[in-house]
Amino acid sequence: MTTAIARFFFILTVALLCALLSANSVPAVLPQAAHNALAAQTEGKIGAASHIQPLRAGFQFPYGQTLRYDGEWHFLTAGVATLRVEQSGTQNHLVGTADATGVVALLYRVQDRFNSYFDAKSLCSNKLMKHTEEGSHSRETTITYDYARGKAVLEERNLKDNQHKRIENDIPGCVTDVVTGILYVASLPLQVGATYTFPVNDGAKTVTAQAHVEGKEQIKTPAGTFQTVRVGPEGDSGILKNKGRIWIWYSDDERHLPIQMRAQLFWGTLTIYLTSISK
Repeated sequence: MTTAIARFFFILTVALLCALLSANSVPAVLPQAAHNALAAQTEGKIGAASHIQPLRAGFQFPYGQTLRYDGEWHFLTAGVATLRVEQSGTQNHLVGTADATGVVALLYRVQDRFNSYFDAKSLCSNKLMKHTEEGSHSRETTITYDYARGKAVLEERNLKDNQHKRIENDIPGCVTDVVTGILYVASLPLQVGATYTFPVNDGAKTVTAQAHVEGKEQIKTPAGTFQTVRVGPEGDSGILKNKGRIWIWYSDDERHLPIQMRAQLFWGTLTIYLTSISK
């Protein structure tokens, strides 16, 4: 993760709640020995137990609906975020937005846009495009998942100075990205007591994420009152490891809509909750 994410980006983006599972970003250029060591470490971590389950029978993503969220930190509305997924042929297209609001926007400006493309049946991510404006940083990033070569290819342009970088890292035969990961977990059966293990990639090394289904709760938000199932995601590395906890509450029905998300970190607690569902 960048230092920007370590600051107010926590407060603003729904994508963060899966991105926190991923590894810290690697430098644009690594010495060959270090790169080889990193690849070996990745291969050791991503085993048969970590895999993407294909779309299960009877589940359907909330196509054509916009899920809108508010983020709250220290009783302040810190930002707004949206998620929307459409089906286009054999692919799904997930659009996410995150914007700072109010006092937080004055402290740290964020206007982020995410476009993720993933296979409608296998749920493997194919491409993730990010336009991120965070503080003084402004970047265009594209991550292409080249399964034929077993590589995630990250290409990034700094919109301030027009500098480019390109990174390639090893991936297994199927991964999810840090934006689609929220909906990937929704597609799982989410049986209480179960743990689902899967690989996540954000252009750096692939890491193993675990989704622990902890229990059921009733959650009230401006969008209504929902019976939910609470999931506690964890990662084998990254910014959350040993530094905080995160939870996502999905509706306890056939839709598994993300209703509420909470990050409990050293600087306080951020809660993101569903405010509306619209066409």
